[in-house]
Parts: sequence; C-alpha cells; structure tokens
Amino acid sequence: MTSRISLKAAAKINLYLEITGNRADGYHDLVMILQSIDLCDRVDIRKIGTDEIQILCTNPEVPCDRSNLAYKAAALMQSVYPEIGGMEIAIDKKIPMGAGLAGGSANAAAVFVGIDRLWDLGLTQSQLCDFAAQLGSDIPFCVSGGTALATGRGEVLSPLPDLIDLVLVICKPRQIAIATAWAYQTFRKQELLATSQVKNQNLSSQIVAAIASGGESAPHKIGRLLYNDLERVVLPEYPAIAELKNKLLDQECLGAMMSGSGSTVFAIAPDLDRAQQIAEAVRTDDIDVWVVKSLVRSIFDA
Repeated sequence: MTSRISLKAAAKINLYLEITGNRADGYHDLVMILQSIDLCDRVDIRKIGTDEIQILCTNPEVPCDRSNLAYKAAALMQSVYPEIGGMEIAIDKKIPMGAGLAGGSANAAAVFVGIDRLWDLGLTQSQLCDFAAQLGSDIPFCVSGGTALATGRGEVLSPLPDLIDLVLVICKPRQIAIATAWAYQTFRKQELLATSQVKNQNLSSQIVAAIASGGESAPHKIGRLLYNDLERVVLPEYPAIAELKNKLLDQECLGAMMSGSGSTVFAIAPDLDRAQQIAEAVRTDDIDVWVVKSLVRSIFDA
C-alpha cells in the first residue's frame, strides 16, 4: 500500500452570488454558481509512524496548527476511522489568502480525498462531501469541483454543464485580504437583504441557462449576467477593489466581478490572447495577476 499521495487543489470563483435569507445559525441562505479554475495549490500527504497530524506550508502566513482547515479535515477523518494513522500534510501555496478563492477549503478537500485514497476507505464523492460540509460551506464544492449551482449555505450542490476552456484574468490587490465572516456580517448589519437588487429578476435562472447554452456565445452571455451581492459591502469599504474592477471593464472584457467576499476581482476574456493583453494592462507592483482557464474538476493527481 502506498505511503504518500500528491494532489492538486484548485481555487474557485463565484460567477454568481445572491444572498436570499438570514439563517438562525448565523449563516445565510445563498444561491451561487461556482467554478473551478486552474490556479492550484499542491498538497502532499505522507503517512508517518505516529498518530500526529503535522502541517507544513510554503507560505509563512498560513497557520500550521489546529486552526488550519487541512488539519481539521485530517482530525475529523481520524475521529471517524480509527485505522487512520498520523500524517504529514505539506502545502505548496499558490492560491492567495483572503482572496475569495477558497484556498483553505481547497486544501481541506484535498486532504479528504487524499486520506480516502491513502487508507483505501472506498468513500463515495457524496460521502466525502458530507464530511466536508461539517467543516465549511465551500469545502463540498472543492471536493467535487467543475461548474455547480450551490444553495443552502453553499453546501447543497447541483452540477451544471461543464464550462470548457472559459478564459479568465484573476487579479488580487496584494495588500488587501478580506475576512469572509466580516463581509457577510456587514451585509446583515446593513440590512441589505431588504433592498435586494435581483430578487425579482430571476437572474440566477438566466445565468444557469447561459451556461447550459454552451457554444462560443456562452462566455458573452455569462459575462453580462455576473452578479455578487457582497460587492455592495466590500466595494464601498475598499475603493481599490472597485477601481480594479472598473479598470478590467475598461479593457473590453466580457464581464468583470469580485469573487466571493473578495479581494480578488476577475474578468472573462474572449480568448487567451485577449486575456494576456488584459493582464498586462492591469498588472502593477501592487496587483498580482493570473491568466487561468476553467476546470471540470478540482482535486486531481499532481
């Protein structure tokens, strides 16, 4: 039996994020469309001779203690399956932190998948997603990946037709990291749910239809329908993010929006050449930029 496994863990973006209700558990009812992208961390899991869980990471800002989602994923699996021994989890971090790209969730998803394979547990994807939902709303999607409609607090997933080779320019102001909890709490405190901009427009159905339509026109349709409720609290608080979004829109992209709770902003490009041009136009010493494509899965062999 193998003693180690190396996996790629993909980031995600939100093509759509609508807050539809406040939940008693402190979370929010959501309608989201999530997409895996080929900006990935590498997660190496190695069996060790003790029962310890050891976390290593190339980014010194990532906590390597019990607060790390990868640690929590491993500890949860150990608590359910006594045969699981100790492990070293080494994370080569490429997905930026505090970016709305679910980097920590992706790492946890890789740990769930990696443990299942290393210890030959034979779990289904549905079972892995059930474990993932115990730790965080984004982690089930990071287990399954591709293109999906997410409801509930984000953990109820319905697969959508794969978006093949959707080209995106991902931009992050280097000095800005945003806490997801702050964004949602501020949205609730400002009572923005009562002034929903899309509640009666059926916009989520329109973007689902655009994805399902496929073909060369799909990116154009999707670009016109991008929506994120959290922009309503984040952009006024962080004008640099609003400025970056406007700069992308000035580059004749198909659409631009903040992903998740930010601070990442992305643009949909018509093709790879145009994406490279957009990237060069917005890249500065203070803004990190990646040109990426959509993926049909989120966890795969490194």
